[in-house]
Amino acid sequence: MFSASDLSPLARKLGAAAIHRAWAWVATVGCIGPDDARGRRFHAMGARSCICFPPGSVFGESGIAIGTETLIGPYVSLSAGMPGAARPTGRETPAVVVIGDRCSIGRGTSIVGLRHIEIGDDVAIGPNVYITDHNHSYGDVTVPIAGQWPAEDAVRIGPGSWLGTGVIVLPGSDIGCHVAVAAGSVVRGVIPDRSVAAGAPARVVRQYSPDDGWVPPLPPRTAHQPG
Repeated sequence: MFSASDLSPLARKLGAAAIHRAWAWVATVGCIGPDDARGRRFHAMGARSCICFPPGSVFGESGIAIGTETLIGPYVSLSAGMPGAARPTGRETPAVVVIGDRCSIGRGTSIVGLRHIEIGDDVAIGPNVYITDHNHSYGDVTVPIAGQWPAEDAVRIGPGSWLGTGVIVLPGSDIGCHVAVAAGSVVRGVIPDRSVAAGAPARVVRQYSPDDGWVPPLPPRTAHQPG
């Protein structure tokens, strides 16, 4: 069996460099932008927005609107509607998934919309986050759960917020503006503006007051913290 050890150091060095250059070229050319044929399938894709290569599973582009200067990382899955279900495709039909301007969405994230998911401007989403507005129903014990129609409830993530790595946002969540959600948290329900939420289920652990500032106070900055 052939292995890398069978190559001379020079051959491996040259081959590796060629592969890395080729992959960088593919990754650059393979990005989806607003002027590409794939980009034009979306309900909207604003100027200077980009879905990085390789994309994740993308379904129902006509129901997904992306603002300007938004960066969607590789392996991000985007879905609007149910596979096999017909939906209007005209621009006059409201989008199911709306992503605002200047957002960044980390690799491996999934945004799965059936009713309505709205992500405001300047939202930062870490890698491997899962956001959905529907979930399996289990009420009928005579039908397997996978065969029951999902329960739906709209989701909103306010402008300027940040979702850490591995956050799960469940149907009915309403996350305010300038909210930080700690890594690994599971959100369901309302998270107020200018707060920090953590845990499963997520609870508010710090909130900003116009009179008192952040309560409890933020820890003092160290030399390792950005200014």
